[in-house]
Amino acid sequence: MKHHTLPVSPATVHWGYFSKQVAPCLTLRSGDRATIETLTHHANDDHERMIAGDPGAESVFHWTREHKAVSRRGAGPTAGPFRLGSGEGIGVHLLTGPVVMEGAEPGDVLEVRILDVRPRPSCHACHAGRCFGSNVAASWGFQYHDLIEEPKPREVVTIFELDTSGEPFARAVYNYIWTPQTDPDGIVHSMIDYPGVQVDHALVRRRENILPNIKVPARLHFGTMGLAPSESDYASSTPPSYTGGNIDDWRVGKGATMYYPVAVEGAFFSVGDPHAAQGDSELGGTAIETSLTGDFEFILHKKDQLGGTILEGLSHPMLETEQQWSVYGFTFPNYLAELGPNAQVEVAQHASLDKAMRDAFRKLRRFLMTVHHLSEDEAIALMSVAADFGVTQVVDANWGVHGSIRKSVFTGT
Repeated sequence: MKHHTLPVSPATVHWGYFSKQVAPCLTLRSGDRATIETLTHHANDDHERMIAGDPGAESVFHWTREHKAVSRRGAGPTAGPFRLGSGEGIGVHLLTGPVVMEGAEPGDVLEVRILDVRPRPSCHACHAGRCFGSNVAASWGFQYHDLIEEPKPREVVTIFELDTSGEPFARAVYNYIWTPQTDPDGIVHSMIDYPGVQVDHALVRRRENILPNIKVPARLHFGTMGLAPSESDYASSTPPSYTGGNIDDWRVGKGATMYYPVAVEGAFFSVGDPHAAQGDSELGGTAIETSLTGDFEFILHKKDQLGGTILEGLSHPMLETEQQWSVYGFTFPNYLAELGPNAQVEVAQHASLDKAMRDAFRKLRRFLMTVHHLSEDEAIALMSVAADFGVTQVVDANWGVHGSIRKSVFTGT
């Protein structure tokens, strides 16, 4: 077993997509561990607190009229013309990787253990050592067309500070309504429509003393983590799918294990979209988007060794914690295959919790029947009285429902 380190830099991140075509920045063997840095794509909501003075973050977010460190932002063409910015596409998350697993082949399962998660401190002299994150009530949020106060509609950014002394929690520092921002290339962004635009705080009005006397329990986790799919060379980071991706479950943090079916040779693992806290549904469009560093262990399970294990028949992401197993249902289990050439555009037009719930039910039924050898009637009875189904997210185009079963129900007697 070897331990590797993967810092953030323009050479080790890709922005807005999973890909089997990106040159890997790390190759691991089964059993290896890696410390991987991740950055939030919302860091420029408060450049002073989340980027300034941080060499890694500054190198990734560097953008002037003369030079843009990471040009391609989303699963789209590299040649213009562009309306919102160079390299524009579908997908927004900064991902570190890809990490290639030696010997991984389609049909295998990659186990990813999250050993530890740590927030990335601010490097600005005024905020040194403190940690910050951004929550955005955005145009893609569930609330956007259902507001009751003026102005409406509106996008609102709330900056949080994370207290890591003792039991970690977050407090709101201030918020502001998004106002048109002009990027270094002269493009005006009237909405939050292109990732990484630096907010000019001279153009927004900060509202202080918000959410007074409220402490939000920290749930450090990675919102987007998974493998490259086989169906597309560049797949948007926004909709989750059968190889993982933007699942946005706050339980995917320290002590959790995720299992992903391998779709391409090498697996091509990437991780990002780090969060300080999130509730089920991620209702407003984002969590507390912050930058995190994780310690991971990778174990490759070959397809001819899956029988008789909890991974038998696994064709979708699955979470294991000390207390439970969770499967993830989506509107489309594999939207890239189901919706055809325009899948990445069309998937958001069909978002449905009904279909996501149906998919979660079918996946948990399969797990109980295959792994725990229950009959269908037994599995349905157990799900009805002991399983928990919850809304994972309603903001990622391919909406999600998680189905969880506690390990304690299987007594072995």
